[in-house]
Amino acid sequence: MEKIKIFISSVQQEFAKERIALNDYILSDPLLGRFFETFVFELLPALDKTPGAVYLKEVEFSHIYLGLFGSEYGYEDAEGISPTEREFNEATKLHKTRLIFLTNHSLSERNNKQQDFLKKVDQSIIRKKFGSVSELKTAVYAALVNYLLNKEIIRSTPFDASINDFASIKDIDVDKIRSFVSLAKSKRGFPLSERLSFEKILTHLNLMQNNKITNAALLLFGKNPQRFFITSEVRAVSFAGTIVEKPIPSYKVFKGDVFQLVNQSVEFVLSKLDYSVGTREESNSVTGEYEIPREVIAEAIVNAIVHRDYTSNASVQLMVFKDRIEIHNPGSLPLGWTVQKLKELHTSIPANPLLAEPMYLAAYVERLGTGTSDMIRVCNNKGLIEPDFIQDDLFKTVIWRISKHSGEVSGEVSGEVSGEVPIEVEKVILVLDGEMKRIDIQRALKLKHDDYFRLNYILPAIDLGLIEMKYPNSLKHPKQRYLLTLKGKKFKNELVK
Repeated sequence: MEKIKIFISSVQQEFAKERIALNDYILSDPLLGRFFETFVFELLPALDKTPGAVYLKEVEFSHIYLGLFGSEYGYEDAEGISPTEREFNEATKLHKTRLIFLTNHSLSERNNKQQDFLKKVDQSIIRKKFGSVSELKTAVYAALVNYLLNKEIIRSTPFDASINDFASIKDIDVDKIRSFVSLAKSKRGFPLSERLSFEKILTHLNLMQNNKITNAALLLFGKNPQRFFITSEVRAVSFAGTIVEKPIPSYKVFKGDVFQLVNQSVEFVLSKLDYSVGTREESNSVTGEYEIPREVIAEAIVNAIVHRDYTSNASVQLMVFKDRIEIHNPGSLPLGWTVQKLKELHTSIPANPLLAEPMYLAAYVERLGTGTSDMIRVCNNKGLIEPDFIQDDLFKTVIWRISKHSGEVSGEVSGEVSGEVPIEVEKVILVLDGEMKRIDIQRALKLKHDDYFRLNYILPAIDLGLIEMKYPNSLKHPKQRYLLTLKGKKFKNELVK
């Protein structure tokens, strides 16, 4: 983003120290320095042109005119007008934002021409008094923050709680709200009924105010959230080795609401991991496990999607390598936090609180701040290297596929076992025992997204002739089941070996 330029004007001899101090303060402040740059006389190199012409040109190029006015009027040109007043006049003519800061001098202590000049200053947008450099910095800080708020460059409320002026109730999917209420009732005892009007449900969740919907409502229940937030998507890619290189075996871009993004993303990662099946000695149900427990993958992905910075132009990125999984999140830790704090029991401070609450009610996240420490505990119990949390320009979580005891990758890499058969199909073959419903196969693999499972697991297995439907001529038969073909049974024996 192009920085906002501030022209700092004053009688040069009177406020030389204050101008330099203000310049250094604005540029070094973590917030102001991100958005503003300054022009001050003292930092101007030697020029061939007359200073007056240069200064007026700088006023034209600036967004904000910041004037420091004291008791002196300053040097007067042939027309009896000071350079400071000319700069102010130019800023007024060009409709620049004018921020004026006056010393605490009484009227009688000011030069007569300065008194006349200050009558025009009374028309300015901001006019504050200061008695010291410290007071000046405080006043300037408040004025510049208000400027950012008024221009909606920054928000005084979290992004997710802000009303979206470009959206209406028609952009909300009512069926999604009904499904959410049903899930939230079963998971967390949500008090409202699915039969209640969706307006009342959204209002109860603080997602609607005066018949206007928030950004969080669109991200959670919008028909097409990417219409309003183009980067609210997840880019997922897998690589054959341990570095980013071509050819790329798999690349997906997931869109939809946050629940759909989480489900699709988790299942993309799981589809690339090794899966082993247990025995039926103690249970009639099919048992199995991924090389990295599902809850570890899910926690990292949910954190990235729920706690990301939705004002960023970047998207969440998933990268699956032979030895690790990287999850890049355009966001940052709460102010003052370190990555070490994530490894301990800590309070939960969501970046998007109105987005996090429904995710909690649907049992996608926990409130107590135990998520990242639980990831570490589960990985330790599994014998895997602890995840790494890295805060740079983006926040990155690294989940290792490496055993901390042997230093080797915990499972086979996608596609290495059987050549042309996708690993997603291998997993269907491993869990399919006798005749099984689609939903039972899906649950055995701990997958939630129906369309993703059908397109990436079931249909490819059928196309390869490894499984078949019991009622192939009636796709929606109430007793529809899937079973291994003779080819599928032979292939399963090879996998087990």
